[in-house]
Amino acid sequence: MRIAAISDIHGNLAALDAVLADIARRSVDRIVNLGDILSGPLEPTATADRLISLDLPTIRGNHERQLLTLAPAEMGASDAHAAPLLTDAHRAWLAALPATMRLAPDILLCHGTPDSDLDYYLDHVDAAGTRAATAEEIAVRTGPEAAALILCGHTHLPRAHRRPNGQLIVNPGSVGLPAYADDRPFPHVMESGTPQARYAIVERQADGDWTAALIAVDYDWETAARTAQARERPEWAIALRTGRVAP
Repeated sequence: MRIAAISDIHGNLAALDAVLADIARRSVDRIVNLGDILSGPLEPTATADRLISLDLPTIRGNHERQLLTLAPAEMGASDAHAAPLLTDAHRAWLAALPATMRLAPDILLCHGTPDSDLDYYLDHVDAAGTRAATAEEIAVRTGPEAAALILCGHTHLPRAHRRPNGQLIVNPGSVGLPAYADDRPFPHVMESGTPQARYAIVERQADGDWTAALIAVDYDWETAARTAQARERPEWAIALRTGRVAP
């Protein structure tokens, strides 16, 4: 079985279409969507329409939860741009998305970790900054979950980690936003370092083990950056062009 995992599209329809076209050339069995789908200054409703028509196995991320539960005054800029544009049909689609999904008995989809849509799985943040999580930290976050394959998102950084028991945890990176700044639990930045759209293909081998390929795709990020700039999100424009956060 070959599965394409996409995550953190953030309303970047051009990046999504480029990724979908690349996936179509690679002969996969399923495409799964790991959340944070619409929020951002680009094209939230057109992105929703494209994905609704595809009917992919999809889970919600923290931004879907926030769009449905926060008052406008409580929202960050990305949610505040998307929220008033959504139709009742879009909201019903988001409301029906589960927080996690068991794609098969041994395949788990989650946004952050199996227990949280906000916690990082394969990365660690402390007062000193960010780094890849240690094997011990990942084991704690995994807890008793025994799925052979866990697909997660949220951090926008592509990573794959194999645990000693053979379990494979894969973050495909972000389709639509290659860098961002956050303040939870400490101020930090997450940067992929390039403007490409990211996704992953995971494949079950003859012996039953899973392997992962982390893939970067070119698209017209300059037009996306100009749209973000025009909508008064200069930090998005920088991230889309460079994969970095402004100093």
